[in-house]
Amino acid sequence: MITIKKPGLLTTIQDLGRHGFQRYGVIAGGAMDTFAHRIANFLVGNEENAPTIEITMLGPVIEFDENALISICGGDLSPMINGKPVRPWRTIFVKKGSELRFGSLKSGCRANLAIAGGLSIPSIMGSKSTYLRAGIGGFHGRSLQMDDQIPFGLPNEISAKIMRKLDAHTHHFFEMEWSVTSELIPNNKKSASIRVIKGRQYHLFTEDSRKNFFSNTFEVTTQSDRMGYRLKGEPLSLEHAQEILSEAVNFGTIQVPSDGNPIILLADRQTTGGYPKIGQVASVDLPRLAQMKPGDQLRFSEITIEQAFHLLIEKEKEIQQLKKGILLKFKEVV
Repeated sequence: MITIKKPGLLTTIQDLGRHGFQRYGVIAGGAMDTFAHRIANFLVGNEENAPTIEITMLGPVIEFDENALISICGGDLSPMINGKPVRPWRTIFVKKGSELRFGSLKSGCRANLAIAGGLSIPSIMGSKSTYLRAGIGGFHGRSLQMDDQIPFGLPNEISAKIMRKLDAHTHHFFEMEWSVTSELIPNNKKSASIRVIKGRQYHLFTEDSRKNFFSNTFEVTTQSDRMGYRLKGEPLSLEHAQEILSEAVNFGTIQVPSDGNPIILLADRQTTGGYPKIGQVASVDLPRLAQMKPGDQLRFSEITIEQAFHLLIEKEKEIQQLKKGILLKFKEVV
């Protein structure tokens, strides 16, 4: 079990989302950075959909009421255990009574904390993700607050063996020397190029707007949240004003409302949208997008849908290779 001593700015429980209900108007939700979420789970021996704690910008203070095997992936929020810095993207054994807290935001926007065995909370409509606006899922449908106590699930056999072995030799905590290779860790810069496929209404925009969309820089504004990033830049406009029928939208759909400033829909997006869609962020770039915060700048670069598929397949191959590599390292430990 863990106890939340301080909640941080926005600390929620997320898995890979609540799928299969969008036709009824229920959003998918889930982790913003699915890459960090999945790798964090692999590093503690969990299935990739196990719930993790998503920590945004200003981290919580968490006390461990029992021994735990953890990992922290995603943005670097300067994690510390009992006042000593620990490194992200690796497996860490934490002893009962230890305290995890976070310092300054060094890179990215959010981190995912995974705990071996996952978090023992109810599943709502097939998911343990927190949907804040509806108040369902996660821990009582809300962000974590002071004095919340969350029990763990049971770790798998190999994770349990690692914990028993380290428990006999470790004083407060122990972090593995090996970690995810730096080549696979996303570079969460304050300025990024995000790859985009043209949207269904791309052709309805003026020639200048289409050109500016791919040549200008946009800034993520403070009116951004898990539902969407509101961008600020050279306003985009349609060739002719017209009504657009609402249609299904997805994580990464880029809509342009009447003020001409694009909105990128994110994990907690609505199920349909009626603004013209100028583009769709390639799935492979969604984790990098999820690590952007207000004030960061981005540019869009065009790719084809075939290129987007190819990039996603290659990324998935890397993730599966990494999963196998982590399992081999686990076997060396025990």
